[in-house]
Amino acid sequence: YVCSTWGNNHFKTFDGDIYQFPGICEYNFASDCRESYREFSVQIQRALNSDNHPVIQYILITVKDFTVYLTSKLAVVDGQIVTTPYYSSGVFIENNDIYTKVYARLGLILIWNQEDALMVELDSKFNNYTCGLCGDYNGVPIYNEFISGGDYNSITYGNLQKISKPNDDCEDPDETQALPSCNDHRDECESLLTSSAFADCHSRLNVETYVQACMQDKCACNGNEDSFCLCSTISEYSRQCSHAGGRPGEWRTEQFC
Repeated sequence: YVCSTWGNNHFKTFDGDIYQFPGICEYNFASDCRESYREFSVQIQRALNSDNHPVIQYILITVKDFTVYLTSKLAVVDGQIVTTPYYSSGVFIENNDIYTKVYARLGLILIWNQEDALMVELDSKFNNYTCGLCGDYNGVPIYNEFISGGDYNSITYGNLQKISKPNDDCEDPDETQALPSCNDHRDECESLLTSSAFADCHSRLNVETYVQACMQDKCACNGNEDSFCLCSTISEYSRQCSHAGGRPGEWRTEQFC
């Protein structure tokens, strides 16, 4: 069971709901929310980079009483910069030019591409116990975290996950903004995501959820066809396929991504 965020403000909960949330504050991504004893939490600081694309600036992980602070360049454990690979107290951190990975023995794996894309896999013993942008992990996507039909949309939901910090002046995104309908782009997104390179992925993932995300990307780009716009959802589909045991083929070409 994997929760992820990537690209143009997309989030996919443990239960499989996909939504967009453009907040640029610090948020509870996924935490153990039992009152008595919280075994872990993952917080993320979101920001816009110099190209105005959403990225994750840093990640703060606590596992029991152990704190890991990650940026794209370094790992800090309990206040000390550490060299990786690093292992202590049931937590293993490795990092290369492409990924930072954290494995915690209590049942958490975190993979970050040091930019926009973060994936957290959790042991099923945390079913029903989580909260944050990743949702409640109760196995029911239909009872999605946004009570259907109410005034409770994904932006309201995202804003509720903000970590309030003193002197923090980041703005909450406007809860009344409507996301555009992007059906004009369906054919193009479907052909990209059902290409032969992904033949081994179709039985492992729900391709429709990624088609929807790709359509939203195409709308948001307004014809500005940069690679972030076009490629981030397809990259995510490829990563999730590999993670699910599939073998995506070579989908990047010299002209594409």
